[in-house]
Amino acid sequence: MGDAVEITFKGERRDVFYNPSGLPLAIGEYAIVQAERGEDIGKVLLVGELAHRKMRPRGAKQVLRKATEEDLVRLRDNDKLEDDAYKVCEDRIAARELKMRLVDVECQFDRNKITFYFTADKRVDFRELVKDLAAAFKTRIELRQIGVRDEARRTGGYGICGKKFCCATFLREFEPVTLRMAKEQQLALSPTKISGACGRLMCCLMYEVDFYRSELRKFPKVGSRLDLPEGEVTVTRLDFFDRSVLVQDAEGIEKKIPLDQVPAFRSEKPTFRRKKSPRRPPQDSGRPRGKR
Repeated sequence: MGDAVEITFKGERRDVFYNPSGLPLAIGEYAIVQAERGEDIGKVLLVGELAHRKMRPRGAKQVLRKATEEDLVRLRDNDKLEDDAYKVCEDRIAARELKMRLVDVECQFDRNKITFYFTADKRVDFRELVKDLAAAFKTRIELRQIGVRDEARRTGGYGICGKKFCCATFLREFEPVTLRMAKEQQLALSPTKISGACGRLMCCLMYEVDFYRSELRKFPKVGSRLDLPEGEVTVTRLDFFDRSVLVQDAEGIEKKIPLDQVPAFRSEKPTFRRKKSPRRPPQDSGRPRGKR
């Protein structure tokens, strides 16, 4: 069956390929691989067992050969072609007054296909645009509409943490991120602090949510009341790492209490049993009972 190699392409597009010939590919090298109706070029991202685990059970394409110097020269020429195609496509979009925004252009290595990625609020009828582009570049044209999260992945950038976007480095699939995850981690619910460059909730909100959910069961809820020897207090904040609870008394004075000194409370959610509705007596339809 051969080895497995994960290859990354432009815009952080990646896939796993068979290496039936056992070519000695190192991470960072370029390789020529099978593509739809032709060949494509990409950089080796991963080899070995981890690449095997990511491989699809069926339908995986093959690595054809290592990239040569001539291939790298053609890759640079394709970069220039992509820049020209971007400008031409933008001009045609403006000329036809289409409500879409061009994000990126990707040219297949053998130039058998050029893919244009765009965003739009609604469905766009781009059939005439495809004809214009096909006439200009004399090759197969594909227009692909993507979402704002995919746009951030393709364009790349740096987050507020100072590192490259997670979606542009190691995330392969987008998982749903909810506002509840931010609440469970006691984060400020300001959109500017918990939203990424794409305008959606940051993907990193789901990295530690399981830890916070498990810890929340050990702490009283914020807003609950506790009976202390000096009187009743209200829980205002939770400190998971210091293992303490911040409470406030009736005079507004706040203090910190270690978790092991917090009075007993119910950590589980109360369960409510649904009352059974009384069964209605069968209505007499007026028909005689028995066989029809």
